[in-house]
Amino acid sequence: MNRSPDMTPIHAPFPATRFRRLRRTPALRDLVAEARLSASDLIWPVFVTDVPGADAEVPSMPGVVRRTVEGTVRAAEEAMRLGIPAICLFPYTDPALRTEACEEAWNPDNLSNRAVRAIKAAVPEISVMTDVALDPYNANGHDGLVRDGVILNDETIEALVKMALAQAEAGADILGPSDMMDGRIGAMRRALETEGHKDVAILSYAAKYASNFYGPFRDAVGASGALKGDKKTYQMNPANRDEALRLVARDLAEGADMVMVKPGLAYLDICAAVKEAFGAPTFAYQVSGEYAMLKGAVMQGWLKEDAILESLLAFRRAGCDGILTYFAPDIARTWR
Repeated sequence: MNRSPDMTPIHAPFPATRFRRLRRTPALRDLVAEARLSASDLIWPVFVTDVPGADAEVPSMPGVVRRTVEGTVRAAEEAMRLGIPAICLFPYTDPALRTEACEEAWNPDNLSNRAVRAIKAAVPEISVMTDVALDPYNANGHDGLVRDGVILNDETIEALVKMALAQAEAGADILGPSDMMDGRIGAMRRALETEGHKDVAILSYAAKYASNFYGPFRDAVGASGALKGDKKTYQMNPANRDEALRLVARDLAEGADMVMVKPGLAYLDICAAVKEAFGAPTFAYQVSGEYAMLKGAVMQGWLKEDAILESLLAFRRAGCDGILTYFAPDIARTWR
């Protein structure tokens, strides 16, 4: 994985050098593999709900279900057995609880916080990551508060800080701010330190693009129908690379412990650039659209299942330390 950009490969001319020698057998190929994937590299995103119909499959994400709190605890227990070190919770909130002020987001007894407490009570060893953004609680479907069609930055940060503190109080190990408001990492870090949560880690969605690959996720959390407009005033332009590096630098300077690039496969160049530039723990999210494409193609017989592993190896090859992927349990069961 570690490599010098100035490295100059040296090899004897053919036939003294035959690259195929080290491809001859599975054992030799494994011996010289440059990137490896294991269950310990994965974070499993899990959808939790208490709306009737839980445990039903998300239509646009075959094989992925919304789980009750009890079902989420069972998923955490399965993750622990499989060697997956962390799960990430995304709530499907009752539409009746979604308001323009998003008060449910920092309710100590909201769905996400109840799930965190239940998991930590049952499986204290597993790391629980939470999502810090207002869209599951917002009547407008946006990651921030909205006034006259404008997504408010500073007022949203105040709400996100309350949300982050409630999640930390519930026992979350990792907070995942996915909102892309300016200045939110510094505000959260200061509040966590002040309120005695100095050991809670922040995995910042530092370079989150305004992507078309999020559609199935919005179906899964019930945000598709609620969203008014788009998210292009706060999520990144897919055309931009240098901006991603500036955003990562800012979030690290404000107190992020880890950073994320989202989506994944279409942004491997960003993953590689972030890891090379900063050397910080770097993650990528193999998002719902990527999952749906791969899963659908495998189900149709258009791709072999090994294409899934190949896609995840691409993240490791690009320098990612870990991957959020809905394939986590399947990969952990198959490739342990």
